[in-house]
Order: sequence, then C-alpha cells, then structure tokens
Amino acid sequence: AFGVMLMWLWRSLVRRKHRAWQLAVALLVGSTAAHLAKGLDFEEATSGIVLLVALVRYRREFSAGGDPAVRWPVARMAALGAALASLCWLRSVDRMDFSARIEDALLIVLGVLAFRALYLWLRPIVAHGCVDPAQRLQAEELVQSHGGDSLAFFALRRDKSYFFSPSGRSFLAYRVVGGCALVSGDPIGAADEVGELVEEFRRVARARAWRLAFLGVGQTLLPLYKKLGFRSLYLGDEAIVRPQEFSLEGRAIRKVRQSVSRLERAGYRTRFLAAHELDDTLRTELSRVSEEWRGRWPERGFTMAMDSLFGYDEGIFAIAEDAAGRIGGFIQLVPSPASGGYSLATMRRVRDTPNGLMEFLVVATIDWGRELGVPELSLNFSVMGGVLRNASSRPKRMLRFALVKLDRVFQIERLHSFNRKFDPEWRARYVCCERWSELPAVSVAYLHAESLLTPPGPWTKSEAIA
Repeated sequence: AFGVMLMWLWRSLVRRKHRAWQLAVALLVGSTAAHLAKGLDFEEATSGIVLLVALVRYRREFSAGGDPAVRWPVARMAALGAALASLCWLRSVDRMDFSARIEDALLIVLGVLAFRALYLWLRPIVAHGCVDPAQRLQAEELVQSHGGDSLAFFALRRDKSYFFSPSGRSFLAYRVVGGCALVSGDPIGAADEVGELVEEFRRVARARAWRLAFLGVGQTLLPLYKKLGFRSLYLGDEAIVRPQEFSLEGRAIRKVRQSVSRLERAGYRTRFLAAHELDDTLRTELSRVSEEWRGRWPERGFTMAMDSLFGYDEGIFAIAEDAAGRIGGFIQLVPSPASGGYSLATMRRVRDTPNGLMEFLVVATIDWGRELGVPELSLNFSVMGGVLRNASSRPKRMLRFALVKLDRVFQIERLHSFNRKFDPEWRARYVCCERWSELPAVSVAYLHAESLLTPPGPWTKSEAIA
C-alpha cells in the first residue's frame, strides 16, 4: 500500500509540490517502519531510507505551494473519513450489528473520500480570473498602443488574467486550465521587456506547480522562446488578406466571384456598424442569428475569438441584409490598433440563406478595408493548414487523413478550404511548452479552453444582448 501511494505521488513530485514531498516523506517513514516490524526486512527498509535521505537532501527543490482554499474542505473530508473508519473498527472490535454489505459500502465511501481529499490537497493553486478594474484599463491601454499583432485584441477576453512586468509597460494574458497556464498569443508591450516578462512568469508558474504553454506564438518571437528553453510545435496558419492587393479577377477565385454575383442578384447588401452604434432591436436580431447558427453547440474560442458580441465598443459588424431588410448573416471584426489591421472574430448566418453568403460578406469587408486603407485583414485560423495543403511525407499524409476525419466535429478541413478561396498569405502560428512530456496535458487543456471538448446540450449559454 505504501508503494502504491508513492507511485501515485510521482506526478506531483515531478511538479515539485511541497505537499507531495510531505506525503512522500511520511509514506517512506511508514514503509521503513513496516518493513522492520514485519520481520526485520533490512534490504527493503534500506531502499526506503535511501529515498528518504534523498528527499530530505533536496527538500528545497519542492517549493511549489498548494491551493490554500482546499484546507477546510480537506479537513471536513478527513473528519468524515475518520468517523467512517471508526465505525469499521468498532464493528471488528465490538462486533457491531450491521451487515457485510454495509461494511463494504462504508469502505468504498471511505476510499472515495480519501482519493478526493488527496486530489484536492495536491491540486495546484487555482487562478479564478478575477481582474482588477485598474489592471483591465492598463491592459486596454497597452493593447491600444502596442497591439500590432493580429491576436493582440483577443487578450482582452474577460476569461483571461493578466501578468504585468514590474514597469507596467508590458503584459501577457493567460488562463489556468487543469494545472496548465495557457498564455494567449505573444506578450504585448515594450519589446525590450518581453524576455524578462516570460522568465518571471515562468518562475511564478513553477512556484504554483503550473505547466506553462504559449499558444498562437508568431514567428517573430519564436527564436526568443527557443533561446529560453521552450519547445515549439507548429499549430497552424492564419489566413491574411491585404485589401489593397486583393482582386476578384482570375480563374483561381472564380467561385468567390460567382458567390458575390449570386448574392448581389438576390438583392443582398452589406452595411458596416461599430458595436456602440447598434440599437437594442438590431442587437436582438444579431443575437437571434448567432443562436440559430450555433444551435446546441457552446460558444467556442480562446486565442482567436472574442467572448462577447457587443461587449467591446471597438468591434465592427459587417451585416448582410436582403432586399426586404432581413438580416441573413454577419461578421464581427476586432482591431489590431497599433497596425491598423482587423481580425475576424465571429461569422454567423441564418441557415436558409443562399450559399456563398459568407464569401459575399468577406469580399464586402475587404472592399470596406480597401476604402479605409486597412493594411491587412486576418481571416480564420487553419489548424495544421500546412499539412492540409502539402502532405509530402507518409507521416504528414497520415496526419492529414486524421484531420479530415475530425472535420465532422471540429470543421478543420472545411475552414481551411474556406480560407483558401481568398488566396491568402499564410502566417504560421506555434505552441511552445517547456517539455515534450507536457504536451498531452497542454493539448487537453487547450481543447478545453477553446470549448472543443464541450458536447452540445441545453446547458450552452446564450449571447447576452448587453
């Protein structure tokens, strides 16, 4: 039993958790004593003593604290467990009159309580994402002044926490999911502080026993992450369109051109409004379109989507209306303030609208950007887009086959095909983590943050109008 418990603790010891170290020391003392009491098993006891000496020798390495919020829940579970254990002991001593089934049930409940208590006791510190209003304002100002990357505005989602440099001139946005600190995009702010900011946040993550991963890393800062010891993995591509260079001429883009012509003949037109210009009637109608398109599926997104349609005044809406003024669909855009570009955050349409409505809206948005002198428009993100476009080796062909099969659930291949219609420039994005062994846990946490592991159901949240 002592050995099984030690095996169960190894993951927490790898994360340098102090509470795991305390339990391991207690288990090794108990194991050594049990071996000696059993029959003077000196060989087995010696191995326990060697491990115990090693843990004591390197005790300062186990500095990651536990979540202080779990102390009272664990204490209550321990009290209840002690009461149940006392009942089982009294039955064996005083032969209390209850059946063997009740005793088995008590033992099962006791085991569940022990497992739950240990899980909570070893759980890393949980970040609840409560952002101080002053920090929120500071982050917004930094995005306005330094947010040149197409993912910068997405750092302002309200489900993210902020970590600032000592000077306050730079920050990163993150969320903790399953013990993984997921940083959304690259740090924002003064370029000369980025390296120190990443190093300091890594120190904080280690002190809290968090795995650390940067999601959607651009090629500009990729050498810095590698220099700091992070492992990088290609994640996919952003589709970038430059309005001044875009054209509907040519055979390669004829399907998009046909879609635009078909929707224009059907009487559709597009108007552009800022979020603060939408009245309550229009917000209600846009929410209805969004909810109809989503159905029972949850709102998805973390690194490259917003958490609200109308919560950000800087947002721009491209709204497609038919000849009768009925809304057929819309696109939500958010700015990259420092560069003057825009990023597509949301696409929604009514299901019975003519085919090609989204292509019509994207082309209208490109034309709108050309008139305003917008340098670039970031469309959707294509997961593993390079593999879908060019599966030159056998491993890549196998991966492409798997991605196509997953398209039914995650719309991987369909989204890439949609982006490809506009002949975009592909901008690679990466995920960076400290160890390859952490990649499975980081992947699950990432999918959870993006709501890609949440099944459809009646519990999905509706978009708030306000």
